[in-house]
Order: sequence, then C-alpha cells, then structure tokens
Amino acid sequence: MSRLIVASNRVADLDKAVQSGGLAVALADALHERRGVWFGWDGKVVSDGLQPGLNLTQHGPVRLATLPLTQRDYDEYYLGFSNNVLWPCFHYRLDLGRIDPKSIDGYRRVNQHFAQSLAALLEPDDLIWVHDYHLIPLAAELRALGVKQRIGFFLHIPFPPPDIFLAVPEQEWLARTLFSYDVIGFQTSVDTNNFRRYIIEHVGGEEISEGRVRAFGRTTTVKAFPIGIDVEAFYNMAHTETAEEQIMRLHRRSMASSHIVGVDRLDYTKGLPDRLKAFRRLLELYPENRKAVTMMQIAPPTREDVAAYSDIREELEGLSGAINGEFGDFDWTPVRYIHRAMQRETLAALFRGSQVGLVTPLRDGMNLVAKEYVAAQDADNPGVLVLSRFAGAAEELAEAILVNPYDNDEVALALQKALTMRLKERRERYEALITRVREHDVKNWQETFLTELRSAGAEIIE
Repeated sequence: MSRLIVASNRVADLDKAVQSGGLAVALADALHERRGVWFGWDGKVVSDGLQPGLNLTQHGPVRLATLPLTQRDYDEYYLGFSNNVLWPCFHYRLDLGRIDPKSIDGYRRVNQHFAQSLAALLEPDDLIWVHDYHLIPLAAELRALGVKQRIGFFLHIPFPPPDIFLAVPEQEWLARTLFSYDVIGFQTSVDTNNFRRYIIEHVGGEEISEGRVRAFGRTTTVKAFPIGIDVEAFYNMAHTETAEEQIMRLHRRSMASSHIVGVDRLDYTKGLPDRLKAFRRLLELYPENRKAVTMMQIAPPTREDVAAYSDIREELEGLSGAINGEFGDFDWTPVRYIHRAMQRETLAALFRGSQVGLVTPLRDGMNLVAKEYVAAQDADNPGVLVLSRFAGAAEELAEAILVNPYDNDEVALALQKALTMRLKERRERYEALITRVREHDVKNWQETFLTELRSAGAEIIE
C-alpha cells in the first residue's frame, strides 16, 4: 500500500485527535492505516533570520514532520494573505479583505519553503493529499522541484462565485497552480460549479467530461467530496453516564423548559451577532418563550491577532448583555454566552440535551456542528436543527429547517416552529437527517477522495 502524505497548515497533536474532531480525526485514521506522514507548521513562531529545519517525530506508524514559521512568515503568509485576503474573500466578504503586496510574496515564499522541505521526505509511490487555502500553490512548487507523485487538494472553505474570485489578487495564478493537482476536491456542488464557471468563463478552460476540466495545458479531476463526522463515536459521547449527568445539570440550573444551543468558533463568517438578534426577535414576537427558553452560545476564540475578531467579540458581549438586561429576571438568564472551548464530550451532551440546534453561518464550507447535533440526538425524542441555507451542510441536510441567516424575523419564526414542533414531525426529520449523516460520514469522505486520487492522473496536453 502506498504511503499517504498529508500536508496542512497545522499538524494536529495525534494524542488529542479525538478531542480536536473533524479533520484531525479523519486524517489521523487515514495516516495510521497507510504508514503515513503528516507535514506542516508546528504552531511555533521564531525570530526572523532563523530557519530551523524539519522536526521529525514518530507517533506509532505515523511520522510527524513539522517546522516553525518566522515572525515575517507568520505576518505575511498566515495573518496576511491566508487570513486577511483568502479567508474573507472565499467567504464572500470582500469588504474585509486587506491586500498587501508583501503578504502575497510571503504566501509564495512559505509555500516554496514547505515544498522544498516536503520533497526531501517523499518516496516514489507516495500519495500526497494537500489541505486548504493556506497551501493552494504547494503542488505547483512541488512539480517545479520534479515531484511526479499523485497529488490531491481539498478545500475546506467555500469557493466563491467568479465575480468574487476575480477580486482576489493573483487569482489567475492561484487557479493555474490548482491545475498542478491530479484531483481538486470541494465541499459542495455549489463550490465545484463556482470553480468550473471561473475556469470556463475567465481563463478559457473547458469541461471535457463530467468531473474532468481542462485549462492551462492540463486536465484534472474536479469534484465535490462532502466531509463528514464519526457518527457512532459522537453518538456514544452523547450517551454516557457523564453525559446524562451533564444534561440533568443543564436542566436543573435553569427554570427554562427548552434550550437552544449554538457552537461556533468566534468568527465573522458564523453570523453570531445576527443569531443573538434573531433570538431577541423570538422573545419579542413570541413572548410565551420568556422564562421558558434559554439560548446557550459557545464561541471559543480564534485568530485573535486579526482585528475583525476582537471587534466581533465586543459586539457579542454587548448584545448578550443587552438581551439579558432587557428580558432577564432573577431566576432566568435568556442568553448564556461562553467565550472558551469546551470538551467534545460536554458539547455532545449539550447537543443531546437541547431542543434546538442553531447553526446559522453567513457562509460556511460545510459546518460539522450541524452533523454533530444530528448525531447526538435520541431517536425517540430528537431535537430540531435550524440551519443556514448558506452552510455547505444545507446541501445534504434538507430536512433541517433551512433559513436565511441575514433575516432575523425568519430565523425567529424558524426557532418558534422548532420549539413547538410535534414529536411525529421531529422524528421524521431526524430519521432522514441521520440516514444522510451516516451515509456521508468521515470514513466515506476519506475513502472516496483517496480512491479518486489513486485512479486519477493529470493529463498534460502537448
């Protein structure tokens, strides 16, 4: 069996992979099966002028190959182009993009350095799987060094429509580098079609067959591979004795009979201020929910070096305080806002113990919280998922209550519908949702992509 080489911006701590969830779980399993190597940044930042070499450590059958970033690289590659340009633009927020020519140079430079470090580790029959927007040009840099192995790329965030992608600096160069991959994977058919449209309409490419696109003198496979979760593992977490105790505590500590839960990284793409405003509208439009419903929003910090994130934290704290001040009473706190990470076991229990899961990003590649909420439910008495139609998960989870997250009244109405939904309808929706979540679980995602990569090969056109 060929080795699997995974390249991502950050390398996860495999001892904590189950706690990390999502990508870490999926990739750890694949690497263990294939005597793999996980390559990327170790999370450390060193002084400029230092360029330490690779740090190689063995974790069972998996080798971790990590390296630090210099302060300049961190500022230009990570904070600069990756998170001040690509992240907002790919999430349709051109207004938040901060373009600096130095950051583009830093992005190129770090990808070149990563490629040089990775190339030295490769064996002839390796499969290379590159992840996410930080490393879009990595395959092109590897090809320039003579690497011939099959290389696949998976984008975890959305790919924007052509009119938005055209505003990204160096967008044609980015698109050209993607054609150095043998397989390009996206979360949804919308993202896949956005990419195809850009290639066909703006760089003279063509779709030569279903899933095969030609441009820049190369033909490659372009498909959607929706990422999933480990359904049984998450269900089991939500149904332990500890989970039962946590659910009982949740209900004992509040006079509210119903609970709404939201869990998101503190990020402007998640629609958190709009979510709290929609909850306020629920209390205004349907006053019977006062003292009967509590909303818990868990929003652990992320990318605190980016100014937009400190702004949203202040806004959320202000909104939650205002709602509690206006509607709260000595025995009822409407909003419970928590700005720190929680153990996945605790989250699983909260999902199971909450009558409504509120997942309303303004734009999201997939959003695995939606799938985790479904997986945690009791089949006999399931909760209801209220989901943004702009989350990638909405393409699969059509039986959720789909909403426009920009419309506070629509979300408030959806919350009221979820809180008052009869058991028969809740069960019907849940059965359809859990069937799809199981069908497209994390193992299916991993195996489907790697099967495609093993059989693919980019055709070079003379």
